[in-house]
Amino acid sequence: MPRDSLSATSASPAPGALVDDAAQDAVNTSLDNATTPLGVVLEIAGAGSQIALDLQRLIQCAEDADPSIALAGQVGSQIKIKTKDGWLLASVRNQRQDRRGDGNSIIANIDFMGEGMEERLTGKIHSFRRGVTRYPIPGALIYPATTADLRQIYASDGRSSIQIGTVYPTTDIRAGIYVDAMLGKHFALLGSTGTGKSTSAALILHRICQAAPQGHIVMIDPHGEYSAAFRNTGTIFDVSNLQMPYWLLNFEEHCEVLLKSGGDDLQEDKDILAKCLLAARSKNRLAQGMGKITVDSPIPYMLSDLTNMLQDEMGKLDKATTTAPYMRIKTKIEELKADPRYQFMFSGMLVGDTMASFISQIFRMPSAGKPISIIDVSGVPSDITSTVVAVLSRMVFDFAIWGRNEKTRPILLVCEEAHRYVPNERNADGSSVGRILSRIAKEGRKYGISLGLITQRPSDLAEGVLSQCGTIISMRLNNDRDQAFVKAAMPEGARGFLDSIPALRNRECIICGEGVSIPIRVSFDNLEESKRPASEDPSFVELWNDEGGEEEQVERVVQRWRTQGN
Repeated sequence: MPRDSLSATSASPAPGALVDDAAQDAVNTSLDNATTPLGVVLEIAGAGSQIALDLQRLIQCAEDADPSIALAGQVGSQIKIKTKDGWLLASVRNQRQDRRGDGNSIIANIDFMGEGMEERLTGKIHSFRRGVTRYPIPGALIYPATTADLRQIYASDGRSSIQIGTVYPTTDIRAGIYVDAMLGKHFALLGSTGTGKSTSAALILHRICQAAPQGHIVMIDPHGEYSAAFRNTGTIFDVSNLQMPYWLLNFEEHCEVLLKSGGDDLQEDKDILAKCLLAARSKNRLAQGMGKITVDSPIPYMLSDLTNMLQDEMGKLDKATTTAPYMRIKTKIEELKADPRYQFMFSGMLVGDTMASFISQIFRMPSAGKPISIIDVSGVPSDITSTVVAVLSRMVFDFAIWGRNEKTRPILLVCEEAHRYVPNERNADGSSVGRILSRIAKEGRKYGISLGLITQRPSDLAEGVLSQCGTIISMRLNNDRDQAFVKAAMPEGARGFLDSIPALRNRECIICGEGVSIPIRVSFDNLEESKRPASEDPSFVELWNDEGGEEEQVERVVQRWRTQGN
C-alpha cells in the first residue's frame, strides 16, 4: 500500500464518530426546526383562525427526523402558538396557496384544541387542558409541535384509562381513553365495512375487561363474530343456551311476537290479548301474594293458561261477534310452541321463576372473572330478533331503575349493527327496540347504564342517539352522507381531524369527545389471533383452488338446513 494511502487512512475518523456526528447533526436540525417559526397568525376567530405559513420552512421541516415536526403545517397536523403564560395548540384544517404574494406563502385555517403552561427551565408544556382562555393576537408566531410536546399533551392526567394504540404520526406515544368519561356519557364506534371495526371493538372491550375484571358488560352480537374473541374472557349465549323466558316480555313485546294483523283488527287483537294475558299472569302464586299487578309485570305464566283464557273468552261470545281475533292469537301461540327455532324462548319446560338467575347470568353478577356476556342472536329467527334485543335492552334499563336504592352496579350495553335497531325516521318501523335504546341513550347515564353503539352506517342511525354519545371513535367512512352526519355530531374543535376521515388507513381512527383530553388520530394496537372476532374476509382465490369433499359438504349443509340447526 502506498504511503499516501496509509496516511490518508490513519487520518480519517472512526466509523462510530461519523455516526455520532450524523446523529448530533440530526438533533441540532430538529432543535432548529422546533425553535424556528413556521409562520404567523393572520386572523383570530372564536373556534379557529387563519394563519400564513412559510413554504420554505415547511419544506425544511418535512426532512426532519422527528415525525411530528416533519408533518408540521400539513392538514391534520398540530402547531403551537406562544401565549403570555405558555402555548396554545391548534390543528391545521386546510391549506391553500397565497396567490397575492410571491408564491412562498401558504394560507391555512386552524382549529384551537387547548392550552398548556410552559416550564421556565426546560420549556416543556405541562398542565394541558381543553379550551382556550387567552387568544393570541394577529402577528403571533407559529411553531411546530414536536413529539416531546405531544407526549406531554397526550399524557394521562391521572384518571383511569385504557391504552389502545399509538398517536399518529408518532410511533411511541401511547393513545389512551379515559374509561369513566367514555362510559359515563356513552360512545359510538363508526367505520365502513372492511376498516377493522370489529377487531377494534374487540380490542377496546378486551382492554376494558382487563381494567375491570369484575365489570358487567352485555354485547348484542347479530352475526356471531365475537364468540371467538371472548371465549376465554366472557360467557357466550346463543339459541342453544340462552333460555330466555317468554313471560319476561312486556305487553308491547308480546304484541310484536303474537299479533300480525293491522288496522282496526290490530287494536281489537291488542284488547283481547291484554285481558287474557293479565288473567294468565294473575293465576300465578307470586301474583296472588303481591296484590295488584299489571299486564307488564314480569310474573311467570303458562302458555296453556293463556290459550285457555282465550278459549273461555271465545266461549262467552254471542252470535253477533266474530271468533277470528281469538283464533288468530291462539293459532300463533300454537305455531311458536311447535316451531323448534323458537325453543330458546317458548320451550315446553315447566314454568318457574328463573328471573333472578337469568339476570345474574346475562349481567355477569357476579362476573367470576368473565365480565362480558356475548348474546349471539344470529340464530334467532329474523322476525323476532329485534324483540329479543328489545327485551334484553329493556331489562338492563328496568334493572337499573329498580336498583336505584342499591349500591349501583353500572352496566355497559354494547350494540353491534346499531342502525338496525335504532333507525332514523326514514327507516323507522315503530319497533320497541328503537324506543328502548333511544331512551337508554337519553336517560341511561342517570341510572348507571352506558351505551356503546357500533355501526358502519351512522347516517341510518336516529339523529338524537348519536348526538347523545359523548365519545365518538370514527374509522374510515367511504360514504359522503355518513361523513357529513358524523361531522355534524362532532365538537367544533375536531373539524380539522374529521376532514381526514376518508383518508384513514385500516385500523386507524379519530377519537374525540369526553374520553380524550383533545381529539387524536390513533393507530390501533394489533390484537392477538386468539382475541380477534371471526370477521376476516374469505380469500376467494385460496378457497376456490381447494377441491375435494364438496358433495359431502353439501349433504351436511342441507341436513342442518332442514333441521334448522337442531
